[in-house]
Amino acid sequence: MKLKSALITAFVVAGVFVFSAGNLASMQPAVAQRISPGEVWQLVYQQLPDFPKENQYLNKETGKVAENNTLVTRLIRYHIYVKERAPSYRLDWKLTLADYLNANEIMYENTYPGNDTLRQNPLDGDRAAISRLSRTQRNTLVQVLTNIFNANTSTQPTSHPNPKPKTTPTPPPTGGADLLK
Repeated sequence: MKLKSALITAFVVAGVFVFSAGNLASMQPAVAQRISPGEVWQLVYQQLPDFPKENQYLNKETGKVAENNTLVTRLIRYHIYVKERAPSYRLDWKLTLADYLNANEIMYENTYPGNDTLRQNPLDGDRAAISRLSRTQRNTLVQVLTNIFNANTSTQPTSHPNPKPKTTPTPPPTGGADLLK
């Protein structure tokens, strides 16, 4: 009896493995890309010229105003590098804005972008700036960000040149336990 149950378990495990291997073979590889917030923030402000810059903070090293350290730059860095959210999905951007509005996850001052390079941590000011936006302004920001990042990914290949046809695994023959007699 133990032999039968061990063999049945082995067949089930082997079947799951074969089924999983077939699914893995049909999966598309992830395409890595480098995204430079230093370039994206400029595109956002080109499309949304009235969006708050919040770039009045002083650089720790130079003591000068860090004009290129904007709200959008920090928002993008927080979204991609701190929260590790996908930049091409609207829902992920909405979750990030919900973080800023205290409606989702906790934002920590010590990991917020700009904390290590600016004399004053911009987190409170950035949260206040986001909270002053109307829902329409936030939705427009989300759409602009999504469009920009999806434009970057559309140039990447999305599939293999010769994709393999999907095959449905055939179920194992019935009566397997009877064949062991």
